[in-house]
Amino acid sequence: MDVKQQVAQQRSELEQAVARALELAGQQADAAEVAINKSTGISVSTHLCEVENVEFNSDGAMGITVYRGQRKGSASTSDLSEAAIAQTVAAALEIARHTSEDPFGGPGPAELMAKHIPDLDLFHPDEPEPDHAASIAIAAEQAALDADSRIKQSDGASYDSHYGIRVYGNTHGMLASYPSSRHSISCCVIAEGKNGDMERDYSYTVARRTSDLWTPEKVGRLAAERTVSRIDPQKLSTRNTPVMFASDIATGLFGHLVMGISGSNLYRKSTFLLDMLDEQIFPSWLNISERPHLLRGLASTPFDSEGLATHDREIIQDGVLQTYLMTSYAARKLGRQPTGHAGGIHNWQVSSTGEDFQAMLRKLDTGFLVTELMGQGVNIVTGDYSRGAAGFWVENGVIQYPVSEVTIAGNLKDMMANIVAVGTDTETRSQIQTGSILLESMKIAGE
Repeated sequence: MDVKQQVAQQRSELEQAVARALELAGQQADAAEVAINKSTGISVSTHLCEVENVEFNSDGAMGITVYRGQRKGSASTSDLSEAAIAQTVAAALEIARHTSEDPFGGPGPAELMAKHIPDLDLFHPDEPEPDHAASIAIAAEQAALDADSRIKQSDGASYDSHYGIRVYGNTHGMLASYPSSRHSISCCVIAEGKNGDMERDYSYTVARRTSDLWTPEKVGRLAAERTVSRIDPQKLSTRNTPVMFASDIATGLFGHLVMGISGSNLYRKSTFLLDMLDEQIFPSWLNISERPHLLRGLASTPFDSEGLATHDREIIQDGVLQTYLMTSYAARKLGRQPTGHAGGIHNWQVSSTGEDFQAMLRKLDTGFLVTELMGQGVNIVTGDYSRGAAGFWVENGVIQYPVSEVTIAGNLKDMMANIVAVGTDTETRSQIQTGSILLESMKIAGE
């Protein structure tokens, strides 16, 4: 029996287990939800081209949540035998007896449950032999070590290949599942500068199917190039200057938007974007679209973690905020409709102004290109932003030298409003797909 047949059989068994748990819970609870996420795979790590660790993973648990009146109880089990399921349902029911009442709890609205489960082509399993998996990691690391004589040490490389099954059901009659896979290669190396100081950087690739991964040699080569480019960094004096976020860093800026418009922060009134629905928060040319049903998308899903159907959605249109991100609980708290975002967002696509990376540098002209951020100095309540940064100083559109040990500061509202351009160098390894971002000005605290 090949892996696809095994997964099909396992999927059927897991669905039966969820159905049985719902049947038992429904006999004593007013409502119930049951979910299983089962994962299987291999992780191999190497150091200096020798195998360091080989891990085989096979894990997953059933989570059962019951509602009795306005009380909620949850319990989980990794044992899916009839007796264990019955015990877990009983434990959840017992817990519900002792929790405080909450009028906003319960499964999502029945009319919003996913009724059609499209095939999003997410399942491309690979079961490499440990030696083959190790050879991929070794190839990446060897390519990095061979790329430049200034690469003096390695932090290692890894190859990961996992596949899994997600099953969700509730007492509205919803019971659905789908399989998915994810594979990745990563490499991290260390280079030595003229003064003996060491710099570290990395590269990685991730995809639903192995044929979409970069070659291990490309991963290693990019890790080496990124690392060598950082050696012998300089510091900057304190100043205000244009700032450009490299695309893989720019995703984080929109990640703060996700936090700012999430229902849980809105009902707590702990967000800098409170009461900003239908208000302009970005330049009028900027749009953000959500596409949950992209084939093989890293954040594609037919339903969220509450079983609600996912839909194409415009998050930002002409710079204006079109929607909040609502779980069923947050929606009830705020008197709104849930949006299918329990568990996160689904393939955000940020519009571009059409410049490639080199054109973005020319548009930056003279300023700071940020390639790494450190620390957690972001206040979602006020929007105040202050983080350690490293990158490159740019003059006349040309990178001059690496920079380290500076802090960049601003306010997220101002940063979002003052985006000058978004590049075409789209970061595709993230649930937020954006090119590099050019900001009009930020405060840099240096020497």
